[in-house]
Amino acid sequence: MKLQADRPEGVNVINAHSPQSVSINGVEYTHSVLVPPTGEPLPWHAASLADLTEAHFEHIARLAPELVLFGSGPSLRFAPPALMRSLMQARIGVETMDTAAACRTYNFLVAEGRRVVAALLVHR
Repeated sequence: MKLQADRPEGVNVINAHSPQSVSINGVEYTHSVLVPPTGEPLPWHAASLADLTEAHFEHIARLAPELVLFGSGPSLRFAPPALMRSLMQARIGVETMDTAAACRTYNFLVAEGRRVVAALLVHR
């Protein structure tokens, strides 16, 4: 599904998504990815919810967002709270939703100038 045609100056925009890929700034990613508001999207080495560890969320905490949008794949599934301990300790908010909803919400929040990171599980 195509989400947004234009890219606001200097911020990352999610242009499209499917169950197997996400397009960020016109570049297609076929693996799970972290999308900060600016800078390069980062590979997030987890193909599924079962692959996630505390280290995955510690990586996000080091980016220091105010909010994380966790896109759990094609359906809404929650990561175990123990994995997100580093985010809770840093007082970083987490919203869990399916990846499609996380993509749409990310674009809305980043357009408002929010320090948001989308953590998107993309299934191969």
